[in-house]
Amino acid sequence: MGTFEKLLERMRRNPLGDWTMGNLMTIARRMNIEVRNSDGSHHVFSFPGVEEDVTVPYKRPIKPVYIKKFLALVDAVKEVV
Repeated sequence: MGTFEKLLERMRRNPLGDWTMGNLMTIARRMNIEVRNSDGSHHVFSFPGVEEDVTVPYKRPIKPVYIKKFLALVDAVKEVV
């Protein structure tokens, strides 16, 4: 299991963790998830073929509700690819 998979697994086990936007960006880059508004107060993650975008405030730590939504997007991307 590589670093990327370990990060995803830790995030799934503990959405309350001290997750940063950098963690989400690492996963997004690895899965080719598009990130918009990377200079503003919110980041929007999307992927072609997946209907729902995920908007995450750039605030640390990221609340668990946003981590769960992001993980749902990751799962949807895995189904499309």
